[in-house]
Amino acid sequence: MILDKVFPPDPRVENEAISLISAGHEVFLFCLTYNKKQFESELINKIQVKRYRSNKFEYKLSALAYTLPFYTNLMAKKIAKFLKNNAIEVLHIHDIRIAGAVFQVNNKMKLPLVLDLHDNLPEIMKLYPHLQKIPGKYLISPKKWKHKEEAFINKATKIITVSEEFKSEVQKRTSIDDSKIVVVPNTVRNSFYEDYNIDHSIIKKYEDTFVVLYLGDTGLRRGLQTAIEAMVFLKEKISNVKLVIVGSNSMDKILIDQVKDLKLEAYVDFEGWQNIGLFPSYIMASSVCISPLHRNIQHDVAYANKLFQYMSFAKPVLVSNATAQKNLIEKVKSGLVHEERNAVDFTQKVLDLYTNQSLSKELGVNGKQFIENEFCWEKTSKKLIELYNSLTI
Repeated sequence: MILDKVFPPDPRVENEAISLISAGHEVFLFCLTYNKKQFESELINKIQVKRYRSNKFEYKLSALAYTLPFYTNLMAKKIAKFLKNNAIEVLHIHDIRIAGAVFQVNNKMKLPLVLDLHDNLPEIMKLYPHLQKIPGKYLISPKKWKHKEEAFINKATKIITVSEEFKSEVQKRTSIDDSKIVVVPNTVRNSFYEDYNIDHSIIKKYEDTFVVLYLGDTGLRRGLQTAIEAMVFLKEKISNVKLVIVGSNSMDKILIDQVKDLKLEAYVDFEGWQNIGLFPSYIMASSVCISPLHRNIQHDVAYANKLFQYMSFAKPVLVSNATAQKNLIEKVKSGLVHEERNAVDFTQKVLDLYTNQSLSKELGVNGKQFIENEFCWEKTSKKLIELYNSLTI
C-alpha cells in the first residue's frame, strides 16, 4: 500500500489492511513521516509500516504534483527503494496525489496495481482556499489533475471507489468495464459500536440538552454555516437545544465569528478535534446527528463516514440533499433530508424529529439494523477480498 501521508491515523487504510491480512495477505505500508524521532519501521495491527522521511518543502511540492515533476520524482525514488526492500507483489495506491510516482516506478516492474479513490480529488481541489487566490489559482489546475486521474484509472489493473454513485461517475467519464471497478464504502467496524468506553463527563455535560451533533472536518463545504444559522430559529422553539461541533478546520474562525455575530454562544459548543474513542460518548449524548454537506460533484458521490457512526448508535440523522447520502438515508429510512444551504428547511426537519419522538426512534432503529445487518466493515469489505482473489500474480 502506498500512502503519501503519515500513519496512523487513517481509518480506511487501516481497515483495508487489516481485512487483507485476515484473509491471508501480507501488507506493507509505504507512508511518510515528518518526525525524526518516529520509528522508520513498525508493526501496527500486523501491518508492516515503512516510514520514509519527508519535510515541509516536499509537502508543499505535492500540491504541484501535476504542474511540475519534482514531487513525483522525489517520491518515485522512495517508492522504488520500498518495493526493492520488501519484495512487493501487488501495488495498492491510496488516492491520486502520489499515483504518478507509483506508475513511474511500475513502468519497469509491471506489477498488478489497484487504485483506491477515497475522494474525487480534482473536484475537491476546486474548493481549496489557496486555489482561489494567487499564486495557487494559476499554478494548480484541477482540470489537469482530472486528466491525470482518468489516465491512471485506465492504466490501473483494478479501481476501488467509495460509493455506487462515485462508481457510476467514474464509468461515465472513462468508459471502463464494470468488472474493473468495485465499491468499498467507508463503513465502521462493529467494534466501534460494540466495544467502546463511555466518557461519563460528556454524557453528564449534555444530559438535559437536546443535542444536534456534528462530527468530523469542519471545512465550510461541510455545511455547518447552515446549521449555525438554523440555531437562531431553533432556540426559540427548543429551549434546551445546543449544536455540538466535534472537529476542526483552518476555516473555523469563520464559523466562530458567525456564532458571535448571531449571539449564539450559549447555543453552540465548539469541542475541537477529539480522539475517535470519544465519538461514541458524543453520539450517545445526542438527539439528532447531522451531515449538512453542500452539493458538488464530490459530495454527490461520496458518503461521510460519520453517517455510519451515527446510525450504529441508533440515532436519527439529518442530511442535506447531496445525492449519495440522500439516496442512502431515504433507502434505509434512517433519517430526514433537508435542502442544502437552507437553514429554514434544516430547522423544520430538526423540529419534526423533536416533536415526533416515535418517528425519531424508528429512524434510529432502522439505521442501526442497517449497519448491523448490511453495512458494517466486516460485511462491506468482502468486495475488497474478492478483488484481491481475482488478481493474477
